[in-house]
Amino acid sequence: MGTAGIMLDPTRRNAEIERFEDELRARIVGQERAVGQLARTYQIYLAGIAAPGRPLANLLLLGPTGSGKTRLVEAAADVLFGDERAVLKIDCAEFQHSHEISKLIGSPPGYLGHRETHPFITQEALDRFHTDKVKLSLVLFDEIEKASDSLWQLLLGVLDKATLTLGDNSRVDFSRCLILMTSNLGSQEMAKLVEGGLGFAGREDDNGAELDQKIYRAASEAARRKFSPEFMNRIDRVIVFRRLERCQLEQVLDIELRRVQDRILRCSGEQQFVFQCTRSARDFLIEEGTDAKFGARHLKRVIERHLVYPIASLLSTAQIQLGDVVTVDLDSASGKLLFSKRLRRVFVTSEIEEERAFAAVGSASSSLSSVG
Repeated sequence: MGTAGIMLDPTRRNAEIERFEDELRARIVGQERAVGQLARTYQIYLAGIAAPGRPLANLLLLGPTGSGKTRLVEAAADVLFGDERAVLKIDCAEFQHSHEISKLIGSPPGYLGHRETHPFITQEALDRFHTDKVKLSLVLFDEIEKASDSLWQLLLGVLDKATLTLGDNSRVDFSRCLILMTSNLGSQEMAKLVEGGLGFAGREDDNGAELDQKIYRAASEAARRKFSPEFMNRIDRVIVFRRLERCQLEQVLDIELRRVQDRILRCSGEQQFVFQCTRSARDFLIEEGTDAKFGARHLKRVIERHLVYPIASLLSTAQIQLGDVVTVDLDSASGKLLFSKRLRRVFVTSEIEEERAFAAVGSASSSLSSVG
């Protein structure tokens, strides 16, 4: 007679994983599967069951430019370490020739100037952002397809054995690293599939599921044509990013406008204020900062040029005061943004009231981030 067992639920997640995933979703728009996969990878780290002698995971992020591949890595660093720059980022466009690999690992002894060639990848560089709670390093190889074959060969040992030998024969341990590689490979094939009449992927109907599979296969095949079988066999997961639709670009704009508002509240001292963008101003920013080819890549630059620069001028000339509410609208005749304000003064008489005022202005900024 068997004993009654207790059913277990492997879909249940702890509060730390839920917090990590929720904060990523608040920063990354339209890439639910990529966020979910990164959260599952982090869960393996928290559980302490990562494969010994290997990196935590080797992830290849594929998709069109401006879809959020690099932004996902920066967002993960922000959530884990409170700093988007807490990533060891290697721009692979700088390593298109085999001799440039010395910039990564240093020149071996005997080469002229080897003492002056300091390796970019060192154990100290990997571990510099570790905290008492999180001893994990994020290593990003950005636009991996642009690197020379020498870099791909160099990575074989890192991806498989979590070890890199530097020019001076010292070794770097990657066993506590999450290695991420981004690439635009397959973007054209993906765009043709999306524009072929099936619509945008991500729906739950049969056509959406079919398109998902076609897009994934197209991106994966493009990567297999570019990289050697030895390299692809060391990739744990290929994550495909999708082109953002208009509604998702609206969400990206909301995130970027909130970031500008946070900068205003933290950096402008006694000139803290909130701003709101009209519908026409929002449409202008999206049309100028996004397109089908580049996604949301240029949105930050457009916001800086058309919003942040004028605000800086208004602050430096004292046209905006503490507690003002600034409305940003579009002048259709000139194609430029117009700035107007109404007074909403907040008087501060103590540190406690200052904190309350800061919170009040911040609350107002979230509710006034857009108007119809």
